[in-house]
Formats: sequence, structure tokens, C-alpha cells
Amino acid sequence: MKVLLLNGSPREDGCTARALKEVEETLQREGIETEMFSIGKQSIRGCTACGYCKRNGRCVFDDLVNVLGEKFRFADGIVVGTPVYYAGANGSVLSLLDRLFYSTSFEKSMKVGACVLSSRRAGSTSAYDEINKYFTICGMPIASSTYWNEVHGYTKEDVEKDKEGLQTMRNLGRSMAFLVKSIALGREKLGLPALERGAHTNFHDGL
Repeated sequence: MKVLLLNGSPREDGCTARALKEVEETLQREGIETEMFSIGKQSIRGCTACGYCKRNGRCVFDDLVNVLGEKFRFADGIVVGTPVYYAGANGSVLSLLDRLFYSTSFEKSMKVGACVLSSRRAGSTSAYDEINKYFTICGMPIASSTYWNEVHGYTKEDVEKDKEGLQTMRNLGRSMAFLVKSIALGREKLGLPALERGAHTNFHDGL
């Protein structure tokens, strides 16, 4: 069982990284393999709606999105970490998630998703909602904790003082490990839920 962790901050060893490290170490203690990716300094452009992925199964821009697509295909879960800018996620994170989720056609249902936010003071709950919508549109269970998945501070040293924030990260790691293990057990014993496909409402009749 494996979980991917994405650090969306351009500060590779900053507040977001500190929060993700707490989640990662907890997952590892729970027997879950992890792999961390730092994306904050990479040039990740947005989707251009070219349709290449529909024909070829991968994005036309051959960057980290395609690398992560193959990793995500075989992973049991994904944790997206982002700093909060103007009450929202890092733009690079959103561009990557738009393309990652749109260009990959494999079934994501029952993969576990979680987001981790880092903010100086406020705006993290709106970013929390923003990231979680990528998971819910795909039938992915969301791992939660004993508070919203956020840490507060201007520096990594500040985050060390946020005892509740780090506690929240550890509880998130435990919850995610439990969900990943439970879904694996359910798949073995019961199979995964049947999904209906095909209906695609576009309101072409003006309703």
C-alpha cells in the first residue's frame, strides 16, 4: 500500500513541508509506503483543452503531470500540501491537479485523498474546500483529522510551536492509513462499489 505526497510550496523545506513530514512519518509508522514530490518550483502550466489526453492517455505537456499520472495509477492515496495565498491554494498546485485529474482516465474511486494547508493566519479553510473538490468528483474518500488539516506559522520554526497543528497532521496520517487498509480489505472481501457511467447532463435543451 502506497501514498503519494505533493509539496506545492516553492519553499521545499518550509511550513508546508514540515506539515507533510509529520503526515508522512505517521503513515510510515502505520506500515504505508510513501513517496514525496516537491512541485512548488516547477513550471506547471495549466490545461489548454487541446484534447490530446483523450486520444493518447497522457497530457500533451510532458512534464511532472505525466510522471505523477503513472504513480497515481498504482497508488492507494494522495496527500496534496499547499501554502495558502490569497485564501486559496498555490496556482502551480491547481494547474497540476487540473491536468492530473483530467488527463488520467484510470478509475480513481476508492483511492484516498487528503489535503494539508499551511497559512500564516487565515484563508486555509477555503483552500481546504478547493482541494477536496478534486477528490469528491472522482469518488475518492477524504481522510480527515481532529481539526481541519492545517498548520499555522510564517516559518518552519513557527510550525514547530503549533502543537495542535502537528497533532492534527499525525491524526490525519493515522486516519489515512486506516482508510487505505480498510479499503484494501473491503476490496478483497466484498469488492468495490459498482459505479454507473454514461449519463452526462449538459442542459442543451435550455433547462
